[in-house]
Amino acid sequence: MTAPNHYENFPVGSILLPRHLRRPIHAVYAFARTADDIADEGNATPAERQAQLAALTAELDRIAASQAPHTPLMQRLHREAIAPFALPLKPFYDLLSAFQQDTEKTRYQNFAELIDYARRSANPIGRIILQLNGTTDPYHLAQSDGICTALQLINFWQDIALDWQKNRIYLPQDDLMKFQVREQDIAQGKITPQLRQLIAHQCSKTHKILHAGAPLGKALTGRIGFEIRMIILGGNRILEKIAANQYDVFQHRPTLDWKDWLHIVKRAWQKK
Repeated sequence: MTAPNHYENFPVGSILLPRHLRRPIHAVYAFARTADDIADEGNATPAERQAQLAALTAELDRIAASQAPHTPLMQRLHREAIAPFALPLKPFYDLLSAFQQDTEKTRYQNFAELIDYARRSANPIGRIILQLNGTTDPYHLAQSDGICTALQLINFWQDIALDWQKNRIYLPQDDLMKFQVREQDIAQGKITPQLRQLIAHQCSKTHKILHAGAPLGKALTGRIGFEIRMIILGGNRILEKIAANQYDVFQHRPTLDWKDWLHIVKRAWQKK
């Protein structure tokens, strides 16, 4: 909702959404994609990345002060999403906060730190989409948070090998110790019994979080509900593929192919 990142496997702003929401969602996606790329892609130094993200924050500050943003990216975001839908700016600030954290934090002590990261890196996307749809019920927003948090975690587990190449480990440090997994085990790119158990443990917790938010797909009607059901089923399918590969995400990074999407569309339609 990196390349690959937590938007990759899920249809953000697809043709399934109501027509009037596509342009604003695409504008939001462009903002999030740009900020994420600043934090992750290319060969910029951490200081250079932070400066670019600070520039985006300054653009948000201009919007908050009822001033016109300077860049085409932020002008589009303001014109097509923020202004016409009176979107709150906090979710956008939260996204930038998470991406700023990506430039400096490479280890997470416990699961609670991951949840806090997802609260800022993924949950804002779901909340923005619901607010664009006019959905402001706190219970529905909480369900959206669960779905988006799970999607972020799924991305962590499928990308353990790729994240290691960026010197990032999202598996919590206390769980590494509990399951007797060393960073060297991850560096070697080979699944060990202990690492298999650790990834299985994380996927089990993630499935429960995704399942807790799943009722939102039925609570919301029409195209937005159908889109959410597809997203939930897509996340669940990735977890199924990880399990089917015996949690070896080094040799088999799970992705969704056209057969998976056919199955997801069919299931999403049946669950309406």
